[in-house]
Amino acid sequence: MVILVIATCVFFFVRCINTGDNHTNNRSHADGNNINFEQFAGSASCMTCHKDIYDKQIHSAHHLSSQPAYLKYVRGSFDPPNNKFDFGNNEVVVMEKQNDSLYQVEYINGVKKISKPFDIVVGFGTVGQSYLYWTDDHLYQLPISYFTSADKWSNSPGFPYAPTFDRAISARCLECHSTYINTISESLTGSDQFNKKEMIYGIECEKCHGPGAQHVSFQTNNPKETVGKYIINPAVFSRQQKLDMCALCHGGRMQKAKQSFTFVPGNNLADFFTINTYPPTLRDVDVHGNQYGLLRESRCFKMSQTLTCGTCHDVHKNEKGDIEIFSQRCQSCHSNGHEKECKLLKTAGNIIKTNCVDCHMPVKPSQMITASFQGSDKFTPALMRSHYIAVYPDETKKILAAMKGLQTN
Repeated sequence: MVILVIATCVFFFVRCINTGDNHTNNRSHADGNNINFEQFAGSASCMTCHKDIYDKQIHSAHHLSSQPAYLKYVRGSFDPPNNKFDFGNNEVVVMEKQNDSLYQVEYINGVKKISKPFDIVVGFGTVGQSYLYWTDDHLYQLPISYFTSADKWSNSPGFPYAPTFDRAISARCLECHSTYINTISESLTGSDQFNKKEMIYGIECEKCHGPGAQHVSFQTNNPKETVGKYIINPAVFSRQQKLDMCALCHGGRMQKAKQSFTFVPGNNLADFFTINTYPPTLRDVDVHGNQYGLLRESRCFKMSQTLTCGTCHDVHKNEKGDIEIFSQRCQSCHSNGHEKECKLLKTAGNIIKTNCVDCHMPVKPSQMITASFQGSDKFTPALMRSHYIAVYPDETKKILAAMKGLQTN
């Protein structure tokens, strides 16, 4: 019976990976699957059967990792005088509303020189946002971004301190900020060509579950069928398959060996990227981007046979900033009665139960994501939580002192 069940699961899993009609301009995957825009159903189609998950997911950072640049998604002021970034030398970029559209407009000595629209907003806004614009079938980054902690417009990270409108966006960038876009061609310069009409914004259901049009069609026509067909279920993945699925975008800089958007959850990431198999030097791993690299060097990860990103993160919800929830998940392994009980539980009591995270995963400055503000030549780093889980004595002392101070008051 066990063998029969396993065989059945394998059969359906293989079916969900390898189904799909042939269409023109298909993208061939390593497993023989041809993915194109018509095979996607869109997350809204999931709502009929999975309304609770859908309602939570649309508020998550994944969902909002990219969106059309409507005013409701763009942070930062468009009202004078807070809508300007002055580079000096009489060069100014102004964020302007023109009818129903938003623009970044460069002025030199008060004369308009260039105007480009906000077409796509990238980023949930926890740290900040950047913005893209279309020129024909190419995408470019706008020179001004938004930095959340300062609530200000900033020079876009990595840009020279001057208005620059020619930084091309590659398919690899979009692979981590969207579910799918039809990539017409990829170039060594990063100036890739896209079909803008065939783009699915945000990291949606089908990023992890695979294109769902056939699944939706089947389940709609067979409402009594309780086993989901023609869809990928990451719950049945091995530990490494689950990690690879997240590491596609949270594994730091990787040299791709195949075209973007050809990795499908369940694939081996090493078949699509050149993976550095040597343990990373922690001082060289930035807190932005390579959360997987930091996690896999953590003692918690090395001592576990099952720990994955999903052990602590519910990707269907917006849990950002909810330290107590994450602390409770830590204590599922580090509470009373467990072998690795936290040593501070007895002395700190209930205080520590609400915040393991700040002690063992402190917020650290990123060297990759920095902002420069108007009138300053200094760079302000984004602060992001480290996924290197360890004992940080100085952080622990600071957090405990603050918590005890709150209790006293």
